[in-house]
Amino acid sequence: MDIIIRQARLPGYDTLQDVAVEGGLIREIAPSVTATAAREIQAGGKVLIPGLIDSHIHLDKAYIMDRLPNKSGTLMEAIQVTAKLKPTFTKEDVVERATRALFSLVTHGTTHIRTHAEFDPAQGFTGFETVMELKERYRDLMDIQVVAFPQEGIFKCPGVEQMMTQAMDMGADVVGGIPYNDTPAHEHIDLVFRLANKYGKPIDFHQDFKDDADNITIEYICDKTIAEGMQGQVAVGHLTALAALPPEKLDPILRKLADADISVMCLPATDLHLGARNDAYNVRRTVTPVRKLRDAGVNVCFATNNIRNAYTPYGTGDLLHIAMLGIPVCHLGGAEDLPTVLPMLTTNPAEALGLSDYGLAVGKKADMVLLDSDSVATCVIDIPERLFVIKNGKVIVETKKEVITAF
Repeated sequence: MDIIIRQARLPGYDTLQDVAVEGGLIREIAPSVTATAAREIQAGGKVLIPGLIDSHIHLDKAYIMDRLPNKSGTLMEAIQVTAKLKPTFTKEDVVERATRALFSLVTHGTTHIRTHAEFDPAQGFTGFETVMELKERYRDLMDIQVVAFPQEGIFKCPGVEQMMTQAMDMGADVVGGIPYNDTPAHEHIDLVFRLANKYGKPIDFHQDFKDDADNITIEYICDKTIAEGMQGQVAVGHLTALAALPPEKLDPILRKLADADISVMCLPATDLHLGARNDAYNVRRTVTPVRKLRDAGVNVCFATNNIRNAYTPYGTGDLLHIAMLGIPVCHLGGAEDLPTVLPMLTTNPAEALGLSDYGLAVGKKADMVLLDSDSVATCVIDIPERLFVIKNGKVIVETKKEVITAF
């Protein structure tokens, strides 16, 4: 074997297990693997999880918060500020910032991401092309899905409709959309579905990102998904407007989401920062109702969205920090709720991204993280060190621990 991790604590197992890796795949999981390996890692009862998955992030817009501030903290100003900055992005600039974000993600145990990459007539394809190049450059460190994302809208921004087709021809993995920032919204959605059908690709919408539930289009997307036979191939990010709906209006939408098998990416860092800016008191949380979505059978994930820009002026690329925002905000700290959080960073986004070769099972890709935690139940709230990050069966991150003696 190439690597054997000895006596690790795995989700779903009652006893400590050895995990053997060869040729980039998990070859054996057993209480005691008899084979030997070129490298053996003594886990000592620490928790081993599959690689973390950041299912919604923007590499091309990372680390620009110091260039032009979003003084109001609103979504509208974030869009305006970023639109002003994007034409100034050079390839070298995007490479430096996106690479910085990627390496932060990797060191915190993320092995797969879906990143939305933008284009429009003002900036051209600079950011999109650069992210596509980084996808290939760092494929040994990170599996990257690239979304063709029309941030400025399609129909209200002349030229973007043609650029959407160009982006798909250039190899985008996913068709993106943002109905709330375009008119007419239904035609925007229809175009995204047409492109998805033409290129045989999944869909990922920035969806109903608002404090109130007026003019939402999620029901139209659910109906369209079912009508087009695309169940399990559509994801939406934000979806904060659902939190403003009373149960009698929310429950039918939850059932539609479950029937359409649409995945929902909760983005608490951004949504808490931008949401409810006009609330003078009793300020709303403006985060999609994760517990209700989960209980309705909807596939829910936590994701980063942005790192240090006009949308989110903080962040480190650590998904466990994102989860720690989501746990109190979404009331997920209870004894029955907390165990459902780790899957929102691992197996749930794997399902959303269509990853058939993911997970801690024999025959799956050896993408794993050894955490400095002794409990699967509390490993998220421990926010432990990532002791080892293994990608494609190779150690790519190793954390050396210092023993500090207090006197």
